[in-house]
Amino acid sequence: MATATLSPADTEKLSKLKSAVAGLSQISENEKSGFINLVARYLSGEAEHVEWSKIQTPTDEVVVPYESLAPAPNGSSEIKNLLDKLVVLKLNGGLGTTMGCTGPKSVIEVRDGLTFLDLIVIQIENLNNKYGSSVPLLLMNSFNTHDDTLKIVEKYKNSNIEIHTFNQSQYPRVVIDDFLPLPSKGQTGRDGWYPPGHGDVFPSLSNSGKLDTLLSQGKEYVFVANSDNLGAIVDLKILNHLIQNKNEYCMEVTPKTLADVKGGTLISYEGRVQLLEIAQVPNEHVNEFKSIEKFKIFNTNNLWVNLKAIKRLVEADALKMEIIPNPKEVDGVKVLQLETAAGAAIRFFDRAIGINVPRSRFLPVKATSDLLLVQSDLYTLEDAFVIRNKARINPANPSIELGPEFKKVSNFLSRFKSIPSIVNLDSLKVAGDVWFGAGVTLKGKVSVIAKPGVKLEIPDGAVLADKEINGPEDL
Repeated sequence: MATATLSPADTEKLSKLKSAVAGLSQISENEKSGFINLVARYLSGEAEHVEWSKIQTPTDEVVVPYESLAPAPNGSSEIKNLLDKLVVLKLNGGLGTTMGCTGPKSVIEVRDGLTFLDLIVIQIENLNNKYGSSVPLLLMNSFNTHDDTLKIVEKYKNSNIEIHTFNQSQYPRVVIDDFLPLPSKGQTGRDGWYPPGHGDVFPSLSNSGKLDTLLSQGKEYVFVANSDNLGAIVDLKILNHLIQNKNEYCMEVTPKTLADVKGGTLISYEGRVQLLEIAQVPNEHVNEFKSIEKFKIFNTNNLWVNLKAIKRLVEADALKMEIIPNPKEVDGVKVLQLETAAGAAIRFFDRAIGINVPRSRFLPVKATSDLLLVQSDLYTLEDAFVIRNKARINPANPSIELGPEFKKVSNFLSRFKSIPSIVNLDSLKVAGDVWFGAGVTLKGKVSVIAKPGVKLEIPDGAVLADKEINGPEDL
């Protein structure tokens, strides 16, 4: 990949930025140099242009079907040996703001009064108790979630699991007009800064000292996943496969449905496996990229990575993932934040593979419509695992669209006396001033759209099958 040189104007821009950043006392020297490196790469226009004609569909050697994996060993001492090589790392930098919550998203209650974090801790604790292993949990926080997470983690101090927290980098937002850091212009509050995406997990793991600690404890692999993906549980078959085949990196992918057409996909490119994101696709090929015929899989962001390989690549400064420019506005000032994604690192690791996993390993909760799915009878909770109800015949989940009245968790919960039964639901659309009674059953295609100014209450015990409701007269 050719790195372009900077123009004289950009060189001057970078030099002014550098001296302004040097004066920021809130961040470490590592953060300053990481940030300047990222900006220098961005200014040099070091874009990864994908030549469409060179893209190849990965073979089963590159994207391994989950069914073809050898079974994991079943003796408890062999399982303990496997687990003792593992670390679980959850990306915990996100706030629950999109769902109207303050604080880390991982403390939203998912089911039976348990939060994402409770479920994660119980799952790992059960493994450690069952096999006598010592799988630690690492939480990568951002400066937004750090303080709250430390308080929350207190409640697990008597559990059979070592919990470590560390922070991802804190970078200054850059003012687009003059390319200077926002904090050096008096915006010293949180709005002046941003966490640079989860691609930062590798340098931050190293800078925090956690990577060396884990290596000294004989740990070999880290399983990285979003804290809001309820399907991202430890899988011994995958871990066993990676150890046997010396794969330094594995991305779990799963078959695309029409809901996932924008998700990144794995391709073979110039002899290596790499992630192709929609932002890298030339305009004339975007529809082809979204087709589920040609690109059948997408990235779940469940990643398994060899710890020694992370150390080697971070120390060589070799992880130059594609830069994602993210323009924002703070108090009317247009700013830019540059981010990277952990999945894009796949092409730098040796013997990197994808594994095409069952859809059950991808169960993210991004909005209240997802919360409705996991709180309903479509799932049960067994040993802190969210398991799909076998009574559901359709392999796909129902599509659910909830109006803005349901966007915040508190409003969502107050509008349902109890979560309806949706085992036989295909699709649900709800908008307007709608309230659900207890014990409601929804089947087939249901649409409940209240007319403006009308309060629509679905009575207790109602069964709505293939119905369209706009007012009380339709009930």
